[in-house]
Amino acid sequence: MNQKIALHTRLKPGKEAEYDSVHARISDDLDAALRAAGVTGWNIWRSGRELFHVVEVADYQAMRKELALNPVNIEWQAVMAELLEVEDDYSGADMGLAKVWELP
Repeated sequence: MNQKIALHTRLKPGKEAEYDSVHARISDDLDAALRAAGVTGWNIWRSGRELFHVVEVADYQAMRKELALNPVNIEWQAVMAELLEVEDDYSGADMGLAKVWELP
């Protein structure tokens, strides 16, 4: 069963259009790396500079460990570091946002 992980990130001021452009189509190599790491879905919504992600993945912590060492993701994170207020080097034990409520 997949985990569903919610994330929140924030863009640097003035980077909204560039972020949208970069995400218009990710590379085939990044797509393959994400899927190989167990990602089955990743959606991002943007409100101004605020980004809200929902990641569907077999094991979020295992995905982060695998992608931390993947050259394709390292290159992608370097691009994201130019756009995001806080970059993610995938070295931490991030567990996403705490779920507060779900419609049963």
